[in-house]
Amino acid sequence: MSKTINVLFLAAEADPFVKVGGLGDVAGSLPRALRALSTDDLKLDVRLVLPYHPVVKAENLKSLGIFSIPRGDSEVEVEAFETTLDGMPVYLINGDPIRANGSVYSADASRDAEKYTFFSLAALELPNRVNWTPDVLHANDWHTAVSLYGNLTKRWEAVARHVAGVVTLHNLPYMGPDVSGILESYGVKLAQTDLPEWARSMPLPLGLWASDAIVAVSPGYANEVLTPEFGCGLNDFLQIRKETLSGILNGIDTDSFNPADDKAIAVNYDVNSLQRRAENKEMLQNKLGFVSNPSVPLLAVVSRMDVQKGVDLAFAALKSMKKADFQAVILGTGDPKLEEAARALQTAFPEKIKAELRFDSGLARQIYAGADMLLMPSRYEPCGLSQMIAMRYGCVPVVRAVGGLDDTVAHGETGFVFEKEHHMSLVSAIKAGVKVMSDDKEQWQKIQRTGMSRDFSWKNSAQEYLDLYLSLVK
Repeated sequence: MSKTINVLFLAAEADPFVKVGGLGDVAGSLPRALRALSTDDLKLDVRLVLPYHPVVKAENLKSLGIFSIPRGDSEVEVEAFETTLDGMPVYLINGDPIRANGSVYSADASRDAEKYTFFSLAALELPNRVNWTPDVLHANDWHTAVSLYGNLTKRWEAVARHVAGVVTLHNLPYMGPDVSGILESYGVKLAQTDLPEWARSMPLPLGLWASDAIVAVSPGYANEVLTPEFGCGLNDFLQIRKETLSGILNGIDTDSFNPADDKAIAVNYDVNSLQRRAENKEMLQNKLGFVSNPSVPLLAVVSRMDVQKGVDLAFAALKSMKKADFQAVILGTGDPKLEEAARALQTAFPEKIKAELRFDSGLARQIYAGADMLLMPSRYEPCGLSQMIAMRYGCVPVVRAVGGLDDTVAHGETGFVFEKEHHMSLVSAIKAGVKVMSDDKEQWQKIQRTGMSRDFSWKNSAQEYLDLYLSLVK
C-alpha cells in the first residue's frame, strides 16, 4: 500500500511568482524537486503557500473564499487563492496586513512583523479550508517561522494532531523584530523557552525553538552557527539543539542555468565544446567597452552590494592590483556606499573596471558565460548560489573558505579558495588563478571542466529533505 507525506511549504517569495533573492530560487525549485521524488510506494504531496504581495505575478487564480482569524476583540479577514505550478498546488494568502505593504520586504520592521505574523497564522488555518492535512510544516527564515511556534501552541491547547515542524535557516543574523505584542493580539501566548532572554519574542528564534528539525543551507554553515563567530548569540542554544540540526546544501535549477541552451548568452557550449566559450568572452568584452583580448583575465563580481558579501574586499583587491593586466565587471545593487565605491573604481580605472549597478539577470548570465573568474570574498555565506552557477558555465570561482562556499569549491580543482578576511588574501587567490590561466591552459581547462561536471541540481538535496521528513513522520 502506498504512503503519502503531505508537506506545507511556506516562504516569503518563490520564483516565478515573486523573487527578490536566493530564497526565491530555493522556494521555487525545492518543492517541485521534492514532488518529483514521488514513487508508486511513496507520494510526496508538497504544496507551496506564499503571501499575495501586490507585486506577485500569478495566473489562473481560483478563489478559495474568505475566512478569518481572531485578533484582539475582533477578527482579520483572510482571502485565499489557489493556482498551480507544474501540477503543484500553490496557495496565495491575502488580507489587510499584506495589502498595506507593497513590497515583499519593508524597510519598516514593524510593518513586516504584522504582515508575516498574519501570514504565518493564516497559513496554519488554510489546510482546514482545502480539506487537506499536512504531516510536515516547512518554514523558511524568520518571515514564516512564527507558523512553527503557532503550530506548537495550537497543539498544546487543542491536543491537535502532531504536525512535524522544519525550519530552513538561510541567514541566521536576520531574526525578525519583536513580535510579542502582535502574537498576543492574535491570541498566541509566549511560552517559557530556553532561548536567551533577548531572543524570546523574535520570530526566527521562536521558530527554531518550536521546530522538530533545523536545517542550515549547507553542512559548513550548520557547523558555523554553533560557534560564537557565526552563531549571532544563539550558538549556545543551537549547541543544545545540535541533535536536531543538520546541513543540506541548496541546489540550483540546472535546466535554467545551462550554457548548452541558455538563450541569454551569445554562443551556446557545453563541457565538450568549451572552446566556443571564448566567443562569449569576446562579446562580453565588446559589450562592456573593454579591449577585446582573450588572454587578459576578465574578473567578475555578481552580487548584492552588501558588506556580508565582502564586495568591499573585492574592490580593495582590484584597487591594489592596478598595475596588473586585468579587466573586471561589477554587477549588482544594494548599499548606496558600496555602489558609490564601485562607481569610484570605474572612474579611477575606466579601461579596466566597469560597474553595472542594477539587477540584470540576462547580463549576469552573460558574465557567467564570458568572465574567467567570479570573485566571492564573503564574510559569511550560508550557501551561495553564484559560485555553483559560475562553475556550471565554466567561470572559475575565487571564494573565501566559509559556509557553502567552502563546501562547494575545491581549491585548485574547481576554483581557488582563501582563508583570511583580508583583501590581500583575495589578491593572492586571484593571482594563483591568473598564473594557472596564463601558464597552464590545459590545467585551466581541466578546472573549468571539473566545475562544469559537478552536479548541483536539486535532486540530491531534495532526497536529503525527503529522508528528514521520513524520520520525522515516523
